Amino acid sequence: MNGAPAVDAVIFDLDGVLIDSEGVWERVRERYVREAGGTYTPQATRDIMGMSAAEWSRYIRTRLGVARPEARINADVVAAVAAVYRAHLPLVPGAREAVRRVRARVPVAIASSSNRELIDLFVELADLAGAFAVTVSADEVARGKPAPDVYLRAAALLGLAAERCGAVEDSGNGIRAAHAAGAFVVAIPTRDFPPAPDALALARRVLPDLDALSLESFVSTP
Repeated sequence: MNGAPAVDAVIFDLDGVLIDSEGVWERVRERYVREAGGTYTPQATRDIMGMSAAEWSRYIRTRLGVARPEARINADVVAAVAAVYRAHLPLVPGAREAVRRVRARVPVAIASSSNRELIDLFVELADLAGAFAVTVSADEVARGKPAPDVYLRAAALLGLAAERCGAVEDSGNGIRAAHAAGAFVVAIPTRDFPPAPDALALARRVLPDLDALSLESFVSTP
């Protein structure tokens, strides 16, 4: 890598990047759908990944056959996920250190598909209060990932063009969202839910874990 970092801020995804929660979401949703009389399909987890709460609640009702109001589906699932976090927050190894390491040099933010209450709960339980200049939930924009809305909103709140922001993502929909926004995307793929090759190809750099992440990860190569 040559030159200075190409970014003035770094925006982190939450699920799969800072907390190992994709499996939590999958287990909670699958149990909920089955107990409510629906059918949880093998494709559902990948379809839902990156959706806003409104989008995945609608998906569960219309595609998975849960005959309940979408607001109730959302509230029930989020309450169950929050209970898991309070019992044991599944922090990704090195997450707290990576945030603090990058924040020592530039502002950091969160752009997540998680509900606002779960983002705030993560910040509290991870002992990262005050670390993030901005946090944005996909519920606060028009469209969830892979649309770029959540990244564009985070960048705007930081007072920056998205092209001057780095993004740390793990999923295909997340990578696509950050890339569509124009951010410098660093991918840290998860073992259980790796992004498709075509999505991973959109990342400017691929790292093995958060321990390898620094501001120099966002230096452009010639």
